[in-house]
Amino acid sequence: MLKTENFYMQENNKNMHIVTDPLYFVIDEKTNSVQMTEKGIDLITGTSDDSNFFVLPDIGSEIAALEKDASLSEQEKIAKKDEILQNYAVKSERVHTVNQLLKAYAMFEKDVEYVVMDNKVKIVDEQTGRIMEGRRYSDGLHQAIEAKERVKVEAATQTYATITLQNYFRMYNKLAGMTGTAETEAGEFWDIYKLDVVVIPTNRPVVRKDYEDLVYKTTREKYNAVIEEIMNLVNAGRPVLVGTTSVEVSELLSRMLKIRGIKHNVLNAKQHQREAEIVADAGKKVLLPLLRIWPAGVLTSSCRRKYVKPVVWLSWVPSGTSHEE
Repeated sequence: MLKTENFYMQENNKNMHIVTDPLYFVIDEKTNSVQMTEKGIDLITGTSDDSNFFVLPDIGSEIAALEKDASLSEQEKIAKKDEILQNYAVKSERVHTVNQLLKAYAMFEKDVEYVVMDNKVKIVDEQTGRIMEGRRYSDGLHQAIEAKERVKVEAATQTYATITLQNYFRMYNKLAGMTGTAETEAGEFWDIYKLDVVVIPTNRPVVRKDYEDLVYKTTREKYNAVIEEIMNLVNAGRPVLVGTTSVEVSELLSRMLKIRGIKHNVLNAKQHQREAEIVADAGKKVLLPLLRIWPAGVLTSSCRRKYVKPVVWLSWVPSGTSHEE
């Protein structure tokens, strides 16, 4: 794979046209963008009278040629310049809109990067799996996704100012916090906030056992293995917390559990408003498994305090499955 990439990308992408020429559009993962190829432009302009409908003009050369034209007066040159610039602005917006639509279809997946609720497109936080209320993608991307999902296209929002979370927190005179994952990021806390991390020992000795990852050749085998493990634990009367990487995966496992007749609750971006109710019922005999988008955060600590029997967690990374007890 690496040798193939090097062949096409060497010498400033000298051979890249061999791969891109048959394509209608190209996805650039580094810049997180999508661009139409010449074949794609020909496809959408095939029925149009203007073959350059989606082609940006070279305003530099056009204005240079205009300046050299001695047959035009100064007023005519100014009028022509305005016409060229206006034509470029219209075509630039047109091409940008098509590229954003392609990006919405090719790079943004429903129930992964966003969900559709109440006839609105809502962004899902990739770190917590929660809905980011009031947040919208910029640069016309959110409108493109709304058009893709056939919901009402809202007006574009304008950002007047931005600030990073780190700089926002540093505006406070005093900073403190508590989390179960701070020790591994102690260096970052000191570099950014000049805060020390103190580890509070557990009340009782830690009895958790960390097992090696279980790697499967296919996704189907992995999910079937997870369901079998859940079945075994449920039959033993043990509560289970399953962490998934997306809303889509949590709902897929939910359907598989329903086929097996296992009662359970799903806690993802679509049910985040019912989190307290779902957590309150977690671990009951009739509702043993709880599916949750990873990372679980506060939910996991509350579950540990709640149960008398040990809680079994099932979580996985894209390349395999691991479980802890």
